[in-house]
Amino acid sequence: MAESLRAVLVGCGAISWAWIDAAQKTPGLEIVALVDLDQEAARRRATEYRLTEALFDTNLTAVLDKVAPDIVFDCTAPEAHVEVTLEALRHGCHVLGEKPMADSMEDARRMASAAQEAGKLYAVMQQRRFDPNIRRLKRFLEIGAIGRVVTVHSDFHLGVHFEGFRTDMPHVLLLDMAIHTFDQARYLTDNDAQTVYCHEWNPPVSWSGHEPSAVAIFEMGNGIVYTYRGSWCAEGLRTAWESQWRVIGDKGSVLWDGAETFRAEVVAKRSGFYSDLREVEVPLYENLDSPDAGGSEHHHTRLIRDFCDAVRTGRTPSTICTDNIKSLAMVFAAIDSAEREAKVAVSAGA
Repeated sequence: MAESLRAVLVGCGAISWAWIDAAQKTPGLEIVALVDLDQEAARRRATEYRLTEALFDTNLTAVLDKVAPDIVFDCTAPEAHVEVTLEALRHGCHVLGEKPMADSMEDARRMASAAQEAGKLYAVMQQRRFDPNIRRLKRFLEIGAIGRVVTVHSDFHLGVHFEGFRTDMPHVLLLDMAIHTFDQARYLTDNDAQTVYCHEWNPPVSWSGHEPSAVAIFEMGNGIVYTYRGSWCAEGLRTAWESQWRVIGDKGSVLWDGAETFRAEVVAKRSGFYSDLREVEVPLYENLDSPDAGGSEHHHTRLIRDFCDAVRTGRTPSTICTDNIKSLAMVFAAIDSAEREAKVAVSAGA
């Protein structure tokens, strides 16, 4: 039996169901308390998931003093992440938080420094890294199937009619959603962004209060160029939430629809106006998940199981804050570029 871990979940809004569901599927993990500014929301979640022994309250500090958990799950809105994380770390807890890591780079740096000083793990819910399909694509690239990667394109287009804090959130697409896609780009290429030029806009047909559409061009390490096209006000022909991807190498290209469909072609012979091409399979590789990553479970479950394993063993989880801040830096640099209408540097440092 795995070492028992006790967790407090903070923020009982819409996304919390995925966390509680994943936690209840994680061996040796127990949610011992729920915290929300609306105590009735915490009560509803406790009732819905039959957490009959769990404490529920509006005051995080009081709950941490009373139950002394191992882990705090932060499912609050972005502007609350810094307060929740710092309070959890002061109480000696490991923290797994919702994305984005923070609503400013300054706060993100404070949180990362606090975790290092406390000697505790602080990681971020970038669950797409645990998608078997993106791991399949990453392995395909790692074996050099299309040669050296030189260009990566992603498309994210959905018509989403949100309620709640996103309806009035500035830079809503970039700050709330593009963090996933940017993190996927870093994961696939094993390179960090160096510069970005971004254009952000609110289409005339938009139902959003702020900018739900953006196009960005990133210069990554190793000479790779990565482009992002996204919209939350695009009705029809939806992409996957994981985006659609085209990766171009010096020996061929691969397409991934964000789900389970892959197509790849490589150069068979360079001659004439076009090279001769041959189609190649993107194999189903074995052992793409870590031992505790959850098999066929939802990505949230895989990540939470992986995080719990890291807490128990002391290893570093793949979405640790000191790495994830580099994805967040892409978000804030893109926002800065859009506001200044200029190409800007991307930096996670002070």
